[in-house]
Amino acid sequence: MADSTTTTHQPLSGWDKPELDLSGADWQSGSQGTGDVQIAFVEGFIAMRNGRKPESPSLIFSPAEWRAFVINARDGEFDLT
Repeated sequence: MADSTTTTHQPLSGWDKPELDLSGADWQSGSQGTGDVQIAFVEGFIAMRNGRKPESPSLIFSPAEWRAFVINARDGEFDLT
């Protein structure tokens, strides 16, 4: 029987990213040094977080996902209309 204090987390469907240790990540802000978004390159992945709430969960992107995100952002896909 499993120890009652052990918690097993099942990955989300389609979630194929590792649990990354972001405690020592070198977080970088936008090119202008303003805004709330920060990114870090960790173990071949790109982590993105809210710089005003660094304790909140980070989004983790594979290089292909990051490239698609950046291209679509540049194309205005996420702009408010």
